[in-house]
Amino acid sequence: MKPSGKLERLSRRAFLRRGAITSLGVGLFPFTSGAGQLPQARAEVRRYVPLGRTGIEISDISFGASRLDAGQEAIVLHAFERGINYFDTAESYSGGDSERTIGNALRGKRDKVYITSKVEAGATDRKETLMAALEGSLQRLHTDYVDVYFNHAVNDVRRLQNPEWYEFTERAKQQGKIRATGMSGHAGYLLECLDYALETGSVDAILVAYNFGQDPAFYQRFTRSFDSIARQPDLPRVLRQAKAKGVGVIAMKTLMGARLNDMRPFEKGGATFAQAAFRWVLSNPHVDALIISMTSPARIDEYLGASGWRSAARDDLPLLQHYARMHGDSYCRHACHDCESACPYDVPIADVLRTRMYAQDYGDLKLARREYARLGAGAAACLTCAHQVCAGACTHGLAINTLLAPMHRMLAPQALDTSAG
Repeated sequence: MKPSGKLERLSRRAFLRRGAITSLGVGLFPFTSGAGQLPQARAEVRRYVPLGRTGIEISDISFGASRLDAGQEAIVLHAFERGINYFDTAESYSGGDSERTIGNALRGKRDKVYITSKVEAGATDRKETLMAALEGSLQRLHTDYVDVYFNHAVNDVRRLQNPEWYEFTERAKQQGKIRATGMSGHAGYLLECLDYALETGSVDAILVAYNFGQDPAFYQRFTRSFDSIARQPDLPRVLRQAKAKGVGVIAMKTLMGARLNDMRPFEKGGATFAQAAFRWVLSNPHVDALIISMTSPARIDEYLGASGWRSAARDDLPLLQHYARMHGDSYCRHACHDCESACPYDVPIADVLRTRMYAQDYGDLKLARREYARLGAGAAACLTCAHQVCAGACTHGLAINTLLAPMHRMLAPQALDTSAG
C-alpha cells in the first residue's frame, strides 16, 4: 500500500537521518582513483571547454561575481592570474558594483577574457529599455561588448515569449554589443522555461542550478520508494537536449547551500567538499562548465583544485553523502515549487528560503538583505499568521512554518506590521 504523503515525508526524513545514504553504491557517476586528489603544486585552470556553438572556450571552473563588491579588484585579478577567463556578472549584482569592479580589474585584458552580464527582461519590457540596460552594463564594465547576455532568473515563459527581447538581441548582435544570448534560472518553472528556450532555438547558452542534491542519480540507490526526494527528475533530460542542440550549459548553485565550514572536519587527503561537489557536476558530459561565487584568493585556489577533472575521485562520495545527511532536510530545492500554493497570503516561500541560504549558509548578510528587499513584503504575513497551512507543504521536510518569520525579522529593514488577517 502506498503511504500517505505526510507519512512518506516523515519516513523519508527519518530514513535520511539514520544515515541510509551510506548504502549508496559506486557507479552513479564516473570515478577515478583518489590519488589525484592531492593538492596541486599550483592552483590553476587545467581545462578549457567549448561553450556550445558560441565559439567561446571557457575555464571549466569560472568566476561568479554575484557577491563581488567595490574595491575587490584584487580577487578578480587573482582569478585571472590563475587562468580563469570567464567572468559572470549582472547589472543587479551589488547595485552595479560587481560590473564596475570587473571592468576596472580587466582593463587592458579584454582580448584575453570572456565577460557576461544579465538583465531581468520582463514579459512587457520594450527593446529600448533593454538596450539602455545593456548600455549601462557596458559602461560599468569598460567594454563595448559582452560575450553572453542572459535573460536573468527566468521563471515565467512569458518573459521568453516577449518579441521585444529578440528584436533587442538581434539589433545588439548586429551592432557588435552581444556575441551570444542565453537564459539563467533556478526557480520553480525552470524546466518549463528551458524546454521552451530549447525548442524555439532562442538561446546560445543556459545557466542553470545543478548540484548533486538535485540529481536523481545521487539518490536513486537509497531512496527506492522515496524517490520523490529528487524533485528535478527531468533536469538531466534537459541538459542532454541542450548539449545535443549545441547550446552551452553552465551550472551554478553547485554546492547545495555552500555550508563549507561544516565539512572541514570530514575532509582528508587534501580534498575538500567543494572540490568533490564540483567534480560531481563536471563529471556530467552534458555540462560544459560551472561558475561559483569567488570571494577570496584562498577560495579561488581551493576551487581550482577540481579543475581538469571529468570524473569523481573515490573519496568524494563520503563527503557528498555526509553533507546530504547533515543538510538534506534544511536545504531548499528552489526549483521544485511544491510549496508554491501553500500560503494563502502568497508569501514567496522558496524565494524567502533562498535569502535564508545567503544569510545562513553563505554567511553573506549584505547579499541576503539586498535580495530580500526585492521580494516586496517578503514573509511579513508570517509574523501574525495563525493558519500554519505551510507546515507540511515541503516534500523535502523543511519546517516552513518555523523558518520564514525569523528571516523577515532578520532581513527586512524593519518588521512590517502586516496582519495576516
